[in-house]
Amino acid sequence: MPMKPLAGLFLALACILGIAATGSVFELAYGDPDLGEGTTRLILGLALPGTLLSLLVAIRINKPA
Repeated sequence: MPMKPLAGLFLALACILGIAATGSVFELAYGDPDLGEGTTRLILGLALPGTLLSLLVAIRINKPA
């Protein structure tokens, strides 16, 4: 079954947000973050639920009727 274009966009967004969350975790765990601790925590706080939400939306959009 081919993927719908909108589901592909949400899946790409989930990938990007997942990478941002992973990078933020490593930045916070290993010392002084490049963007500052507050900004890095904000990115992590927005990226984690955003990843899950966009992944679920992509799955729901592409689900067969």
